[in-house]
Amino acid sequence: MAQQSSATSVDDAFCPPEQEWQRVSPLLGRAYRITLVFWCAVLAVGLGALLLVPRMPAWIPLAGLVVVLVVLVWSWIVIGRRVRSWGYVERGDDLLVTSGILFRRLVIVPYGRMQLVDLRAGPLDRALGITTVQLHTAAATTDATIPGLSPDVAAALRDRLAREGERRSAGL
Repeated sequence: MAQQSSATSVDDAFCPPEQEWQRVSPLLGRAYRITLVFWCAVLAVGLGALLLVPRMPAWIPLAGLVVVLVVLVWSWIVIGRRVRSWGYVERGDDLLVTSGILFRRLVIVPYGRMQLVDLRAGPLDRALGITTVQLHTAAATTDATIPGLSPDVAAALRDRLAREGERRSAGL
């Protein structure tokens, strides 16, 4: 009984249940998976090229291909869980961002401590229609990143956070 309640309290510490958490787009998982398949394909081609090397035992590149395949399948599964772990909630005085599966993380950024709100989208992100909002504070350890937001949600969040940051830091 104590183990169940302590596990629940630990989970609640990283994602307080009384808050309505906003989740990131599932398209973020697609972006991660496209990147994963690309790099696994590059590794597979490299391992296939080893078959052309004279006196190279065939089992070495084949074993490498098996390892690449296992990593591909395992990572494919983990990516789905990782994307579902991202969430954020805007509260009265701060923004909470949570992420992680094995190593959970909760970052609380007070609006008055925000120095910069950054909006980014690489080529793959733009092709899929997602962006990343990154918050910068004076302390590097409290920087928070929220990937996988649609451009309209990200722009609205950026504007709200910048407005709150300006309003709260005016007295400093």
